[in-house]
Amino acid sequence: MNSKARGRRWPTRMALAWAMAHAGFSQAALTDNLGASVVAMSMGNAVTADPPGLDSIHFNPAGLARLQANRRQDAVFGASIKPYASFHQPEGFDIGGWREDPLNGTRTGADVQGSLFLPIYGPIKRPLPSAIGAGLGLAFHTPGSKWTFGTASYVPMAVGIDRTSNPDDPARFDGKKVVIQRLVYLSPTAAYKYSDSLSFGIGVPIAHQGFALNTDMRMPNELLGIIGKLQDAWCGDQGNPLDTLAFGLCGGGKEGRLRPFNKAGNMDFELTAPVDPTLNIGMLWEPKDWFAFGATYQFGSKPAMTGRFSFQADPMLRKFVEGLYSSLQGPIMAATFGMPTKIPEVQSGNVTLVLPFPEHAQFGIKVKPLSFLQFNVDANWTNWKRWDKMTFQFDQQIALLQMARLFGQADASKLIIPRGYTSPVHFGYGMDLSIGQNIHLRAGYEPRKSSVPRSAMDLIAPMPDLTVKSIGLGYVTKTGTRFDFTASYAHGKFDLPANTSCNLNCNNFFNVIYNPYAGLDINGGIRVRYAGLSMSHEF
Repeated sequence: MNSKARGRRWPTRMALAWAMAHAGFSQAALTDNLGASVVAMSMGNAVTADPPGLDSIHFNPAGLARLQANRRQDAVFGASIKPYASFHQPEGFDIGGWREDPLNGTRTGADVQGSLFLPIYGPIKRPLPSAIGAGLGLAFHTPGSKWTFGTASYVPMAVGIDRTSNPDDPARFDGKKVVIQRLVYLSPTAAYKYSDSLSFGIGVPIAHQGFALNTDMRMPNELLGIIGKLQDAWCGDQGNPLDTLAFGLCGGGKEGRLRPFNKAGNMDFELTAPVDPTLNIGMLWEPKDWFAFGATYQFGSKPAMTGRFSFQADPMLRKFVEGLYSSLQGPIMAATFGMPTKIPEVQSGNVTLVLPFPEHAQFGIKVKPLSFLQFNVDANWTNWKRWDKMTFQFDQQIALLQMARLFGQADASKLIIPRGYTSPVHFGYGMDLSIGQNIHLRAGYEPRKSSVPRSAMDLIAPMPDLTVKSIGLGYVTKTGTRFDFTASYAHGKFDLPANTSCNLNCNNFFNVIYNPYAGLDINGGIRVRYAGLSMSHEF
């Protein structure tokens, strides 16, 4: 095939690679660099001082200057994520007089699968039992020039969890389906070789950001429990004829009896920001063959995502409100607490969400004490503290949220979900052992400090501290074609006694949005497996 024909096929292949890469990386959960490069994974992502080929575009754009010829890279990979958790009632468990949570003794994890967000199409409907994807990168260099140019596709941030295959999964109340995904589909990058030892690089990643959340809702709260017990005592099995002259607690029938552990409804969001550019800059200093220093800074952004929402209300709250307004005193009480006059079964419309993409900085060194042995160490920082909360702005007042005005939800046209994330620093370590001129054995170790503190942990992003261990193999043929293989395993655990996280299991009176497992002890963890193969060659 001549060069013009190959040139015509590159855009098509790049588009296909973007879509396939999107599928593969959607398994990672709120992680930095976890699965972004086959070689980097095998080195504990400690590659800022020794950026691998076209993966330099993401890890350190200055490293692209080391490519002295046109080069292409293809990759295939697979990834899986398995979050799991179990739920238990501690001694003395009591939510407004209710002492038996039906989720007590249950577990989630066996049926968890993956999901992804396809540009234009949106989140896929069916869960993925596994994820397999591909990627493509291109670099261009004119002989004798100090400049090298390139582009590649990758996913710097992703969550993809689908729990819909089991309708009784206890985690359905905190993310039945969650997809938070950022896909860089074009990343024009330029690197300049200032001297034999010093290079600089700059890139403009252009990304698609997608967000989808579908979750059942329940609100185990002291007040709901107390009102439910009062209804049972006041109404009995046949209702109470005096109730129409009082507050209408019986008017909704048995369906309108408040139960703290019953499903209250379902909410479904789907939002996108199709084009969101950022900026990456990098520096690489290689004064000696045995030592190098690299640094990169990836600027953040603040994309305004737009899309659709839908709230579905179960009979419990709908019938309860109907009962209030069918009585003499009920409307007065409902108006006093700002309750709606009616809760529609389904309420939908437009919604916006500003979801920041956080800044990231990475610094590293490469040391070769022996000609065949290399060690890398990197320090990483990501500004996840920007995720202090998620604020959904609706185009109308939401009747279900009006029910929460008593608990501090003043504006029913907004839903504020606290996050409370932090911005820790963590290190990565890598080793490369050369066997002859053509074979490389690699190992990586990365103890990743979670950006989600125990006080903010939930099942939407169940990311505790992770220990990532990786191995890799590289082989260079006589013609210069390079093959790299990596296998990686990550595991982390969490233990959250009742009232540890007010994103999950607090039973304080005003913690309604959102603590679906109020008063329960929860322990669990997450397992992430990754394997990838890449091939690069000159063209």
